[in-house]
Amino acid sequence: MTEGRLVLAGAPIGQAGDASPRLRQALESAQVIAAEDTRRLRRLASDIGAVLGGRIVSYYDANEAGRAAELLEALQQGDTVLVITDAGMPGVSDPGYRLTHLAVEAGIPVTALPGPSAVTTALAVSGMPSDRFCFEGFPPRKPADRARRLTALADEERTMVFFEAPHRLAASLAAMATAFGATRQAAVCRELTKTYEEIRRGPLADLAAWAEGGVKGEITVVVAGHVPEPVTADLPTLAAEVARREAAGIPRKQAIAEVAKSAGIPKRELYDAVHR
Repeated sequence: MTEGRLVLAGAPIGQAGDASPRLRQALESAQVIAAEDTRRLRRLASDIGAVLGGRIVSYYDANEAGRAAELLEALQQGDTVLVITDAGMPGVSDPGYRLTHLAVEAGIPVTALPGPSAVTTALAVSGMPSDRFCFEGFPPRKPADRARRLTALADEERTMVFFEAPHRLAASLAAMATAFGATRQAAVCRELTKTYEEIRRGPLADLAAWAEGGVKGEITVVVAGHVPEPVTADLPTLAAEVARREAAGIPRKQAIAEVAKSAGIPKRELYDAVHR
């Protein structure tokens, strides 16, 4: 029997022209296409000139758990199953993870057709540090749960990327201002790559006030990471601690390294203080 294969296909986040030739070929050759929205799939196929010859099934949040078992069976029978969401990469705050997990456990090959991503697109245009970042998906809907989640992220030093529904944006931005500080810089990216693309940058409190007027479209929020306060070391006290450890039999080099690490300062700085 021919070995099946799972293909996770990244879909354009706004412009059909961003679809790759490989995506068109994969849509035409897959035996089964699992689509988050079958109508959007057919519209995309029409826009890029793809002729869909495989069986099309719906695969969205509400039926993902049950449909995954059915799709796994098709994979085990040798079919190529292509998963595609409305926009972006399957599994990133969209259906796809459960089937991928089952396929990996069953030893079925899994590959991806990379495509545009709202996460990295928003990060790139935000103007914030992008060398290190984390994706936090959608904040919890309930205010108490949302507050707890955001409070836990208050000291996160990496740039953070969130998705949010337009009708909850103002509340989420206000909660972020409370958890992260009113002046923490952020960017609200709306309708990325689409006709009415809009990017608003500024302090969280200002963005929350702006969003109170109502916002429409697909939303991605980028928030600057926490910047720790500079460490001010009491060098004489730390030097005395090194001396105390030396008197207890710990080699000076080791004592300096241990005390510097616990104080969060460079070893050279403490070394100079000790020898002064």
